Amino acid sequence: MKRLLPVLALGMLTLAGCANTSTMGGDVYRGNQAQTAQTVTFGTITALRQVQIQADSRMGGIIGTGGGAVIGGLLGNQVGGGSGRQLATAAGVIGGAVAGSAVEESANRVRAWEMEIRRDDGQNVVIVQKADRPYQVGQRVRMIGSGANVSVAPY
Repeated sequence: MKRLLPVLALGMLTLAGCANTSTMGGDVYRGNQAQTAQTVTFGTITALRQVQIQADSRMGGIIGTGGGAVIGGLLGNQVGGGSGRQLATAAGVIGGAVAGSAVEESANRVRAWEMEIRRDDGQNVVIVQKADRPYQVGQRVRMIGSGANVSVAPY
């Protein structure tokens, strides 16, 4: 049993980072965007700010919270005897769930740029996307797409 705990802990922590953050970058298109016409506008970056995107977990937090609870319960069950063991197990379940949830949330954060762009038509827009390439104030860019599906690419 004691050999199984590290394997379970490592497995749960590995699965906690299963959010798909690759679609948040400017170089990635979703399947439904392929072979469709995209609107292109041009502009200049007027302000940049590093931010973080909190990605949604594919399992809705179940992996981190549930995995942490299981591991915490197993660890708590190794402590004491009788009713003390039951209390330690319950405390381990609660503490493990909280810790597992925090680990999963942290693993699902992505570094991103908040880019304020002055379009050539004079309108200012703000677009947030994964920081998968360097940008700088004054740089000319293309904005590809429309509505909720706009990505920024160098011009």
